[in-house]
Amino acid sequence: MTKTKKVIGLVAALAVLMLPGLSSAKTTIRIQSVIPVSADETVMLKRFGDNVSALTNGEVVIEVLPAGAVVGVGETLEAVHNGLIEGGFAWTHYWSGYHPAAMLFGSPTAGAGLGIDNIAFISWYLEGGGKELYNRLWGEMGMNVKGLMLQPVGPEALGWFKEPINSMDDFRELRFRTPPGIPGQTYTDIGIAAVSMGGGDILPALEKGVIDAAEWCCPKPDSVFGFQKVLKHYYLQGLHQVVVNADVYINGDVWNSLTPHQQKAMEVSADASLMQSLAYRIYENGKALKDLTENHGVVLHDTPADYFTEYMGAVLNSMDKLKAENEFFNEVWQSMKEFADIAVPFWAGAQTTNANLGQAYAKQK
Repeated sequence: MTKTKKVIGLVAALAVLMLPGLSSAKTTIRIQSVIPVSADETVMLKRFGDNVSALTNGEVVIEVLPAGAVVGVGETLEAVHNGLIEGGFAWTHYWSGYHPAAMLFGSPTAGAGLGIDNIAFISWYLEGGGKELYNRLWGEMGMNVKGLMLQPVGPEALGWFKEPINSMDDFRELRFRTPPGIPGQTYTDIGIAAVSMGGGDILPALEKGVIDAAEWCCPKPDSVFGFQKVLKHYYLQGLHQVVVNADVYINGDVWNSLTPHQQKAMEVSADASLMQSLAYRIYENGKALKDLTENHGVVLHDTPADYFTEYMGAVLNSMDKLKAENEFFNEVWQSMKEFADIAVPFWAGAQTTNANLGQAYAKQK
């Protein structure tokens, strides 16, 4: 072989290696979850990882670690920031202590008081400027983190009760397990004896009578949790977490070390996960609700009408206070309001048709 041919061959080989997806280098990103690896959220997180691996030809590998594998649940975001782990997985509102605007991305209580449901939230996030604000959130927190929104859930059920409630007066007689933060505080604001406690403490507290009622999430997670063993009255319609979004956090230095092609693969996989998660949740929750009502004696009820007006009013008061206290919170909320003023009237009307359609079928069964 002539010297010229050798040079041409070497240049061609180098060019092939430089093509996106064909490099032999491999990056492993360990993502510690805040929940067990058996949870539905972790199942969907692994699907995200599979998509990333496929789109990068195996260059980027996502390794999912269970809660507590490296650091405690509450230390997850700090650990990603400091590079102790490459990534973390939780719900954005977990980090409201770092910045109150985290709540607007992770769990905007009662749709931030703007009528935004879980599907409308995705529209705001992808088309209404939400993603750009979300990308700024981590800098506002002072975190060396790149966030990727993955899993919208909602609306969460109002919860489980020993006996039916017919009004807010009935509700106010009960000690009720609520989420921490603004959702739980809002219950307190409307006179509910709200009790915040960890997931592992809820069933023992119900069995001992420490609390009278409780919420967790939706039919599938609730049934896995085992509420149906101690309570039989279930209310699906709640406002406290109409939207709940889980996301991943990648250490900023790790993110910057990825090629543009690899970063785009992760972003595309994250956006795909939004739809995959919705599809997964609808079917899994449907199967769980059918099992609860047909095989476990669970009775479904409509939430009392006065709950909605009281809770929404309290949420709006909370939003006004936070808007006045924090400039970035106000900027995010105003962006959501501009979106809601345009999109919610249409979407609410369309969803009324969808709800009536579904109820017409359900009542024929």
